[in-house]
Amino acid sequence: MTPDTTPRSRTPLLLILFAALMAGAGNGISIVAFPWLVLQRTGSALDASIVAMAGTLPLLAATLIAGAAVDFLGRRRVSMISDALSALSVAAVPVIALVFGADAVNVAVLAALAALGAFFDPAGMTARETMLPEAAHRAGWTLDRANSFFEAVFNLAYIVGPGIGGLLIATLGGIDTMWVTAGAFVLSIAAIAVLRLEGTARPDPSTMSDGVWAGILEGLRFVWNNKVLRTLAFVDLAATGLYMPMESVLFPKYFTDRDEPAQLGWVLMALSIGGLLGALGFAVLSKYLKRRTVMLTAVLTLGVAMTVIAFLPPLPIILVLCALVGFVYGPIAPIYNYVMQTRAPQHLRGRVVGVMGSLAYAAGPLGLILAGPLADSAGLHVTFLALSLPMLALGIVSVFLPALRELDTPHP
Repeated sequence: MTPDTTPRSRTPLLLILFAALMAGAGNGISIVAFPWLVLQRTGSALDASIVAMAGTLPLLAATLIAGAAVDFLGRRRVSMISDALSALSVAAVPVIALVFGADAVNVAVLAALAALGAFFDPAGMTARETMLPEAAHRAGWTLDRANSFFEAVFNLAYIVGPGIGGLLIATLGGIDTMWVTAGAFVLSIAAIAVLRLEGTARPDPSTMSDGVWAGILEGLRFVWNNKVLRTLAFVDLAATGLYMPMESVLFPKYFTDRDEPAQLGWVLMALSIGGLLGALGFAVLSKYLKRRTVMLTAVLTLGVAMTVIAFLPPLPIILVLCALVGFVYGPIAPIYNYVMQTRAPQHLRGRVVGVMGSLAYAAGPLGLILAGPLADSAGLHVTFLALSLPMLALGIVSVFLPALRELDTPHP
């Protein structure tokens, strides 16, 4: 066996982590700013749902295309292009307000810009995630450790982003807050621009399928034929569809009605702080806990926590529950990443990540279609219950899914 003579350096991994932090922070600000701008103008949860849907519906197709783009065009190039287009989409909000007046920033405009931003984001996320195995190898880290830190940074971004977003809305207003979002994406571009890492340039044409759509179908077939990937995709699809409306519509509606933008930021920060600790903890706990045990605990805890939140307890209790949800869910993304990265061959990695991500997004719009009108007509309490009880059922069903036992099966 030829000895590994690759020089060790943490610089590529640190650049990827910094880029993920900045892009995630930009998205974290948007999560607060877009719903706030809508609810400030109309006060309607349905309108907020429309904008939230506009920010999620394109993700289904965009993530599929993003995976193929990463494999066809190269990871580094796609990451920078994606962040540049995302920056332009959010910077358009204050530009439109400056040119045409604040009234021009209406629900239709916000929905269109949210859709544009959502269409570009998956390519950058997929590109950075698929660079991790090479960066971890260069740093001399295990893949579990690299994935844990990557997801910890992602959660840190959603601590910084919503927190800054809530404070900036309270001081500068929702429109000018978008300048900060654009600036975060620019910093992400700068980090990847100086990155030098094997496997990030355009791939060898001989490893590509005959066109983008053929490549997407190849990724779909691979995921469908792999039992553990197929099962994880459907579990994630259901969990995302049930959870997303809580963060995107119900919490913004609750705190907008109370005129408490900072408190909305605190709730999203609590979720991310818990996720940060959970993801970092997994780097250590992965030596002692089974991946299946961690996943089942997360889904069941999320169902219980959402059910308690449905009764709209005082803010401190909501914050504790959100932190708990974040903590138990923190290791889930590292587990998913590990399975995708170890099951998929190198030339298919982007497409497999894209397929898994797109399936997770597929149920999001359905949940948002339910949540907005139901919140306006029946109230937040009923809407929370309509989402939390199926989540509990999902956790119970997952216990009996045999494919999840493969999460702990060694794979070359």
